[in-house]
Amino acid sequence: MLPASGFAAQEFSAAEQAIFLADQLANLRPPSTLRYSFHKAGSLEAGFDDAVVLSFKPQADGSCCASTGEFLTGPRRLPLPDIDNAKANPVILYFLEHDIREMRRLTQGPENYFRKRIRMAVFQGATVAPASFVYKGKTVAGRQVSFKPYLDDPNRYRYEKLAGKEYRFLLSDAVPGGVLGIRTHIAAAGADAAAPPLLSEDLLIEGAEPLPKATP
Repeated sequence: MLPASGFAAQEFSAAEQAIFLADQLANLRPPSTLRYSFHKAGSLEAGFDDAVVLSFKPQADGSCCASTGEFLTGPRRLPLPDIDNAKANPVILYFLEHDIREMRRLTQGPENYFRKRIRMAVFQGATVAPASFVYKGKTVAGRQVSFKPYLDDPNRYRYEKLAGKEYRFLLSDAVPGGVLGIRTHIAAAGADAAAPPLLSEDLLIEGAEPLPKATP
């Protein structure tokens, strides 16, 4: 999911730099543990609440970070590789890997196809906007990166029900690990703002205020 290596930073979009290339772990002092809540809801299928835990330890030279993670638990647990010399927060890659596997499960489409659509959207279709969040009772400044990778997909007819899916990455240097939360959201069909979403998934760091209800 990472952008290809070997390119100068200016060749990446602002969204790519914010999500994949920023040194989000610069404010960690290993050993350290980051905990996130995970909430799934919507009318498409049964929801659940679960947890994500990432552990970081110093590398041999004392620098940050070597990481291990557990994304969800029990039968939902996603097997994850350890990451050495992590700079960007691995929770982003883990969330996207989970998301891509869910898209495959729901549509029977190939994982690589969904990876490509997300990469393209982050490169050329994402918006990056200033934002503020509440973390441990205090308002902190950050950015929101959002995109919809399937709206202009010529193959969207294969999974029309899910084509409006929106991704939002909530980023802040004031939060350990740089990632306050990640949300995916598919609004219910029609214009009824009060209707529950078709599907939504929220990942949120421990200590953050719950995300407001998504709007269609």
